[in-house]
Amino acid sequence: MKRIISMPYLLFSAVFIVVPLLMVAYFAFTDGDGNFTMQYVANVAQYTNIFIRSVWLAAVATVVCIIIAYPVAMILSRIDVSYQSTVLMIVMLPMWMNFLLRTYAWMTILGNNGLINSFLGLFGLGPYRLLNTQGAVILGMVYDYLPFMILPVYNVIVKIDKSIIDAAHDLGCSSFQTVVKIVMPLSLPGVMSGITMVFVPAISTFIISRMLGGGGNLLIGDLIEMQFLGNSYNPNLGAAMSLVLMVIVLLIMVILNQFDDEDTVLM
Repeated sequence: MKRIISMPYLLFSAVFIVVPLLMVAYFAFTDGDGNFTMQYVANVAQYTNIFIRSVWLAAVATVVCIIIAYPVAMILSRIDVSYQSTVLMIVMLPMWMNFLLRTYAWMTILGNNGLINSFLGLFGLGPYRLLNTQGAVILGMVYDYLPFMILPVYNVIVKIDKSIIDAAHDLGCSSFQTVVKIVMPLSLPGVMSGITMVFVPAISTFIISRMLGGGGNLLIGDLIEMQFLGNSYNPNLGAAMSLVLMVIVLLIMVILNQFDDEDTVLM
């Protein structure tokens, strides 16, 4: 009976996950005539600097999201239960807007004649170059993916047994010690989930880097997209880049999962 019930999910996984992955692997290791070759995978090494830039910017954006999301999640978990759903809705509200519109909004804010430079101009400052920089790309990533960090961290913190925190206070722990020694270790699974949900889309994004970073801040997502559109059409190289990116992401996730051991969290 269980097998029958699980068949639709297995079929969905096969059609929309396994088959596309096999197609990516096929194009990555074949040429235009369908012959096996390692040429395209080897050519990916030419773009090492773009891979490094993508990993670096995604990692910085993820760290910034953690720094912002953790105190927000702590505050959310401590406010009155009747207000938590309202505040969560406010956190999620920007995600109801189209992704492109949100990014366009930041172009207006960060432009030479944008809101920030116009405000600074009132004090005789600027205009400063805020758009088409790596900082603008990181800002776009943080803004777009921050809710994906807040929600999993909040979901874990809010479920921590209050009696554990009370016991820590009774044993002489200060509020800071309670957060560092009790709350943070117990909330680590939520943090790891948030890192995955932020880092993976951030490293592969192309809209944010194109619109906020300009042509001088290409990320691997932009490079992959270029292989499937325009005059540089080369699906085999694009598939090879995608495959290498998947391997890099998997390796990073495996390393991060080493810090998410249940025994370590409960110590």
